[in-house]
Amino acid sequence: MNTQDELQATIAKLIRPGKGILAADESLPTIAKRFQPLGIANTDENRRAYRSLLFTAPGAEEFISGAILFEETLGQRADDGAPLPEVLDRRGIVPGIKVDKGTASLVNAPGDLITRGLDGLPERLKG
Repeated sequence: MNTQDELQATIAKLIRPGKGILAADESLPTIAKRFQPLGIANTDENRRAYRSLLFTAPGAEEFISGAILFEETLGQRADDGAPLPEVLDRRGIVPGIKVDKGTASLVNAPGDLITRGLDGLPERLKG
């Protein structure tokens, strides 16, 4: 399959009627804010278990066409040992990745922000 056909197939999977994209790309500080009120420690294992539970929930594929993942998720595995992006793919859910690393102040422009993470992106994508 050539690149154009692959892109078209991915788009078709993502825009299926009645389905949406799950933003599961919480950064470490954001997921800590979700865990804290529940008394859950923000550990590697708890984040992995949370994502595994989320991605393996029965019937999730009926409603989710794609999932935006935090970079850490790429190296995590479900309880059965399968890589989490593969778990999603097997269920017909397109795994994607959040490529930015948040914002930072723009030099010499008080109050303006710039997106971090786009510099160095080609190297990160290889990984």
